[in-house]
Amino acid sequence: MIFYIEDQLIFPPVDLANEDGLLCFGGDLKPERLILAYKNGIFPWADDPVLWFSPDPRMIIDLENWKPSKSLKRTFKKGLLTLKIDSDFNTVMEKCADTRESTWISDDFIESYCELHEQGIAHSFEVYQGKQLVGGLYGLSLGNAFLGESMFHTVTDASKIAFMNLIQFLKHHKFTLLDCQISNPHLVRLGGIDVSREDYIKQLNEALEGETKKGNWGDDLLKSYIDSLN
Repeated sequence: MIFYIEDQLIFPPVDLANEDGLLCFGGDLKPERLILAYKNGIFPWADDPVLWFSPDPRMIIDLENWKPSKSLKRTFKKGLLTLKIDSDFNTVMEKCADTRESTWISDDFIESYCELHEQGIAHSFEVYQGKQLVGGLYGLSLGNAFLGESMFHTVTDASKIAFMNLIQFLKHHKFTLLDCQISNPHLVRLGGIDVSREDYIKQLNEALEGETKKGNWGDDLLKSYIDSLN
């Protein structure tokens, strides 16, 4: 059974999701609903109506054991790409939408997640070539969890460099969970692993016990962790 939600700020238990991970539909994309969803291991796809998912298994990154590939480190060391955080959140979302043939990232999605960015909860990691934005990703930070949403690149390896920057930042700040939602070949190549929904919810609940690092993260692009990329 797929549940329908209206204006009430509530979600069904995640173990009632169907085999594709679809739990319910309806509601809206207001920041308070999005935050509640992510705290319960749920995320939205589409917005007419909004579809809410909690898949089993769930893809995450093993932060403790993740290491960048030698080729990726060599690319970064060439010095042709510049890393930034939270410098242009809106454009990152727009490019994540524009670089796909089909996308769930509608104008309503962008508006809602930009509100979360203004609240210091949603963040973007960017890669620039000169003054041009050539890669990036965005997601939400709650407690010691980062809940990844989407990434893009217009230059080879740019999204991988943004991903590496994200992971180094999370490790530097003692995050314990990086959620990648659903498995795909690109995420597997980046080090994604599948865990059961039950295990994911356990890790999520433990991560949510930490204090959310709110605000613009751009000022925290510290030399101490940039050096760790070299």
